[in-house]
Amino acid sequence: MRKVSLRNLAAHKLRLVLTVLSVVLGTAFVAGSMIFTSTVSTAFDGIFNNVALGVDTQVTPKESNSSGVPDSVLDQLEDNKSELGIAKIMPSYSGPATIAKADGKALQTGGAPSVGSAFQPPDQRLSDTESRLIAGRAPAAPNEVALNDSAADEADLKLGSTTKVAITRGMGAPIEVTIVGLLNVPGDTSGFTNVQFLESTAKDLFTDGSHSQAIDLQAVPGVSPEELKSRAGALIGDGYELRTGDQVRQDEKDNINQFLDVFNYILLAFAAIGLIVGTFIIYNTFSMIVAQRVRELALLRAIGASRKQVTRSVLLEAFVVGLIGALIGLAAGIGIAALLRALTSSTGLPTASLQIGAPAVIACLVVGIGVTMISAYAPARRASKVSPVEAMRESATDGQASLKVRTIIGIVLAVIAVALLAIGAAGEGPGAAATVGGGALVMIFAVVFAAPALSRPFVSGIGSVLARPFGKIGQLARTNAVRNPRRTAATAFALTLGLMLVAVIGTLGSSFKGTIDEAIDTGLTANLIISGSQGSGFSPSVSESVDGIEGVESVVSFGAVQAQVDGDSVWGYSPIGDMETVTPYDMVEGPPTVEPDGMVVGERTSKEKGWNIGDTVEMTNFDGTVVPVTVTGIFKDNPLVDPWAIGSDAYQKLIPEPLRTDVFAAIKTVPGANIDQISDRVEDATADYLTVKVQTPAEFKGEQSSQIDQMLSVLYAMLGLALVIAVLGIVNTLALSVIERKREIGMLRAIGMARAQVRRTIYIESLLIAIFGAVLGVVLGVAFGWALVRTLRYWGLGDPVFPWGLIVITLVGAAIVGVLAALWPASRAAKTKPLEAIAE
Repeated sequence: MRKVSLRNLAAHKLRLVLTVLSVVLGTAFVAGSMIFTSTVSTAFDGIFNNVALGVDTQVTPKESNSSGVPDSVLDQLEDNKSELGIAKIMPSYSGPATIAKADGKALQTGGAPSVGSAFQPPDQRLSDTESRLIAGRAPAAPNEVALNDSAADEADLKLGSTTKVAITRGMGAPIEVTIVGLLNVPGDTSGFTNVQFLESTAKDLFTDGSHSQAIDLQAVPGVSPEELKSRAGALIGDGYELRTGDQVRQDEKDNINQFLDVFNYILLAFAAIGLIVGTFIIYNTFSMIVAQRVRELALLRAIGASRKQVTRSVLLEAFVVGLIGALIGLAAGIGIAALLRALTSSTGLPTASLQIGAPAVIACLVVGIGVTMISAYAPARRASKVSPVEAMRESATDGQASLKVRTIIGIVLAVIAVALLAIGAAGEGPGAAATVGGGALVMIFAVVFAAPALSRPFVSGIGSVLARPFGKIGQLARTNAVRNPRRTAATAFALTLGLMLVAVIGTLGSSFKGTIDEAIDTGLTANLIISGSQGSGFSPSVSESVDGIEGVESVVSFGAVQAQVDGDSVWGYSPIGDMETVTPYDMVEGPPTVEPDGMVVGERTSKEKGWNIGDTVEMTNFDGTVVPVTVTGIFKDNPLVDPWAIGSDAYQKLIPEPLRTDVFAAIKTVPGANIDQISDRVEDATADYLTVKVQTPAEFKGEQSSQIDQMLSVLYAMLGLALVIAVLGIVNTLALSVIERKREIGMLRAIGMARAQVRRTIYIESLLIAIFGAVLGVVLGVAFGWALVRTLRYWGLGDPVFPWGLIVITLVGAAIVGVLAALWPASRAAKTKPLEAIAE
């Protein structure tokens, strides 16, 4: 039987190729995602292995919103160096910083970090592997800096060049500096920028002047890191976290691995989608292969082959197909990983040689072989149950009794799914979203069971319209499409699943854009908006530089606020200026004015936190000082103001001046002023700050929509895998259908059907199958998207907005794909020789 299986595969090479392709596309994504994430993880490991070298103990604050480690702790450690066994102490002063290129424009990092820090002389460093001067000298004055050589090359800056550095927080204006040194920085990735200042300057720029972000300690010989950690902890007391250098490195690795795990899960999710689609195609393929070989298998049974041998024979073919597909998929996955590495290297991610480890190889083989054999098992079992005599009489048929049972199961599942979707859509938040997800999953299973029954009336109905202009040819195509509802449904389902996800993502994207547009159109009366150009905030002095410009009536800046309430971190805003003039909001209770020591709260936040009118909310700032803030008003939820806004006095008490950062600023111009002229003046006034951009509300909306579209494009591109597999499924099914119906086509040719008419029949049949799958997928996707958007009201998302343009394009595209998928099978069918076909 082994020889029979292998010779059968060799005799049908084209069929083998089509089936293998379904496996290749799915497994390639599995292998590619695992190899890529392993490669990036290895690259980061190489970087983090150099982190905190020479550090035996690191002291950091326990709370994330702390100002840092106070200088009093640094003094304690300095005063007790010999008793503790400390050889060197190095405080850390660093923060975001952007440097201007030679042309005066900001150096774009492509997503890589751009930081300022303190220069450490060689004799004070804890390790020889830290950044080192390769040209020039160390900074010796507040306006002198050293810059990593890769950033200097990118910015076209040289030793002696004068440029500006902008700090994104604090009230300082951009600093004019001179490049006096060039650095080699370990782990320097593409786009990374490191500007190093004199230590006293870095402390002034990046802290409140009395703290450091961390303190690194190096022990004298004979004192272990754990021992130093214990001694230092006993001295400085609670409120600080002490870690050994090994723990610091491991924590950094764990943090990046969490990000990589999420990225890997996303890639594997799309791989799973492709494999699910491929499963239906493989199942369909083997079902048709078994149906075509029923006489051959019956003959094997007649000459002594057992049912188990027949089943094993088909499963052996599936194993070979899965093995070949998995191996090719592994090779393709290596190519995908290499492409992803090339694409992401420009974003600042570190790179390393491709890591083709055993997990990726094993996963690829297990998934490829496993999916193929599972998909082929049911057809194999069905083949073994056909009695030899019945099969050789060609009377074996697929009974329709099971179709009734599966339809009933599908209806029951659909009712359950609709109930879950309705319950989820009526609620808000994570629980409701999970309910909608469960309902969507149940509905997918319902479609799997009920699709054959749905295909008959739908294809027949739509076929009566689309096929009518083609007369008898169209009628024949319609009959062929409804002849085997299982096959039609299985072929269409691949397209259904892919387009369903496209519709869900499209509905989510349109709804997000609709919410942003509505928020800006109805909640923003400003004429110009200032925001950070690199995804970060900007110095509050930016708004001060704009105030007083001719044509500017008022400027309201929104400072970022982070504090702790009852042990939990909370985030909000503080408007500097009259917020009502630029962002009108409706009050549920209380006046809209934000009192200096008060706060206005969004309706949802008020309910969640229990903050009501007159309540005093005790906010703890960076250094542990408690600032009482009184709730004076509750407003209807507004995306531009949510979750809360505090007054200027409370803001100044909570956030030290060097740590203040504005999120955005809104400008109201005088009535009748020329907006373009004022925009130019504002741009000129803020040009030195490097990290800000000035936009009209329409431009701001367009940018937000563009960012959403970019994310959607990535998702659509990844879903393209499933759609490619779906198209291959249609090609595969039609090609096998042509082989299966060879005698029938030969008979039609013998009684006068022209080759063009044969091709047209296959085109129409494919078109009907594609439209059935597309319509079903779009309807399901829009329904799921609607329900999911409803649950996201919890996070401020507005009413669902349906992507009608995308839906129309999708349906038209599906029709075109249906015809294109039929080109090759139709050509093969048209070449059928009547006499040879009838003789078979």
